[in-house]
Parts: sequence; C-alpha cells; structure tokens
Amino acid sequence: MNSNQKTKEKLCTFYTSDYHFEMISLPYIDKNIEQNKKIFILTENNLEDTVNKLISNINLKEEKKNKILNLNWNNDNINKLEEINENIKNKEDVIIFIKGREKYIEDTNKNLEKYLINDNKIQIIDCYDFEEISDKIDKVVKNYYEILNTKGEKI
Repeated sequence: MNSNQKTKEKLCTFYTSDYHFEMISLPYIDKNIEQNKKIFILTENNLEDTVNKLISNINLKEEKKNKILNLNWNNDNINKLEEINENIKNKEDVIIFIKGREKYIEDTNKNLEKYLINDNKIQIIDCYDFEEISDKIDKVVKNYYEILNTKGEKI
C-alpha cells in the first residue's frame, strides 16, 4: 500500500478501453453491492452510454442490473465527492474507483484525502489507462498491494 495514503486499502487495475474497465469492475461492483457497500466511480470521462450498452448484454437479474445502473457513471465528480463525504461521516463502507489518465488519478486522490478518515472502511481502486502507462507499469504497481482483474483481487 502507498504509505502516504490515509485509506486502509488501495488497489489498482489497468484497462484498454471503457468497455474493458467496465468488464473488469462489474463483477467486483456486483459482489460489493450485495454486501451493502457504497460504490462511487470517479471518472475522467462519461461512462453512462457504454455501461448501459454492456449491462443490456449481460446475463444478470433485472434487480442487479438496476443497482449497477443506478451508480453514477457520469463524470460528475463534485457531487460525488459530497456524497462520499456524507457516507464517510456516516461510517459507511466505501469503495471508490478512480478511472482516467495518470494525472487525473493523482489529482483526484489528492482531493479525496480531504475527506478520508482513518477509522473508516475505505477502499480506493486506481484504474489506469494501460496504453498511457505501459512503459512504466512496474513502477506504478509497486505502489499497490493488490491488483484488480476480471477474476478479482490478486496480490
């Protein structure tokens, strides 16, 4: 784990397209929705269209599809930060996906630090564009204890 983080758990993942990110994250999101964790997707670009298309083509019960679609997949981060802050104050289990270019991930993590409280169950998953960081992936991975892929978390 990155030693300067206040969070208890920090993971990363790598994607090659918006659809690829969604395919990696959906099983993990589905599992954690069932555990009543609060999930936020902080994204540099709007994912609403791609996630709607993907969800319409997968085999899930309508109730599960609706829960996933009800997550805010837009790049409306100011409102999401306020909601994250409220959930943290209420001591909810929070999972935050940060998806975008390396600079966006770095800046968003800095902004999040204002809201994070040590005793909360907060998990941040930094989601990197593989093409952007492929030449320094070893350096990036060293900052994390686990990597999220389609099979789940791997040390």
